[in-house]
Amino acid sequence: MSRRSSNLVRNAALFTMAITIAACGLPRAGPNKKEIYAGSIQRQGNAYIVSVNDRVIQATKQAPAIGFDQKFQRAGRIGADTIRPGDVLALTVYENVEEGLLGVAGVPSNISELQVDQAGYIFVPYAGRIKASGNTPEALRGVITRKLDSQTPDPQVIVRRLPGDGSTISIVGSSLQGVYPIEASTSTLSSMIAKAGGVTTDPENTRVTVIRGSHTGTVWLENLYADNKQDIALRPGDRILVKEDKRRFTALGATGSQSLVEFPAPEMSAIEAIAFMGGLNTSLADPTGIFVFRDEPAEYANSVLGRDDFVTSKRFAYVLNLTEPTGVFLGRDFQIRDGDTIYVTEAPYVAWTKTLTVLTGTVGAVASLANAAQGTN
Repeated sequence: MSRRSSNLVRNAALFTMAITIAACGLPRAGPNKKEIYAGSIQRQGNAYIVSVNDRVIQATKQAPAIGFDQKFQRAGRIGADTIRPGDVLALTVYENVEEGLLGVAGVPSNISELQVDQAGYIFVPYAGRIKASGNTPEALRGVITRKLDSQTPDPQVIVRRLPGDGSTISIVGSSLQGVYPIEASTSTLSSMIAKAGGVTTDPENTRVTVIRGSHTGTVWLENLYADNKQDIALRPGDRILVKEDKRRFTALGATGSQSLVEFPAPEMSAIEAIAFMGGLNTSLADPTGIFVFRDEPAEYANSVLGRDDFVTSKRFAYVLNLTEPTGVFLGRDFQIRDGDTIYVTEAPYVAWTKTLTVLTGTVGAVASLANAAQGTN
């Protein structure tokens, strides 16, 4: 075979391999910026692609999602001695006559375990049905004394509150969970959590939820101690849930890691999220193509696009360009939410580098094969 024929064969082989590589595509982390834009609503796709700016940041910024409302905050502390439905009382009566209503002179008459019914009443012999809830033991003593005084002269009455079910709360999630009484030292949420043994989770990433009947409120544990208004007074029957926050976002593309990432703090910006997942891969990442994919509720979707006709959530892809003069500031102010996907595209030159690397390797392989073929002739 002549040298000219050999060169033709080699060139034909290289051309064929280049076509094959172009047809098959090269390995990559995901779609490039151009392909993402091709999926926009404006191009018959299914997502709204929006560049992040100050207006978008304000439109997507969520109000503090958790914190006790005024109904919880206005509930002042209750007296530790206040009698409530479910409490159990003990009654002792001393009479001054030999043949009294309940006993004889000088000998106490004991009536134990009088449970306050759900309407707040107790029944005392010869005194009748008496409203007990809302009174202190001392106030109730006066009521019973006046009721009996008309039937036995100068009765001496003692009222004590026994352990019962009327002034307790239940707590779940702390290191010592269980049912605890509301006392003077544990009448607020923070003091009750301390009484239950505190928490074993990171305080900066722990939520505390209080369920009071049909009313529910939640607060971050660190805010509970930082803001006195959030340290609400407890009520009998309150249920307290202490739980570690489990919000997550997904990191994909040209980043330091590709994984499901848990929020390390109550709030997280896009810049903080990128730093937390290892930063941008300086060899691959395109700082002009950082996308945050999100299913945006109708309220926020309308606000971002200046509309009012959305009634269901819409798919959004928010674009950050860190090379802009204010790009880093915008990334610092844009909030990441639970369920977001942060995707960093590869820089355009990366695809060319990969192609050249493959082609260079291919050229070397073909040259070796051609040289081997020549050596056998």
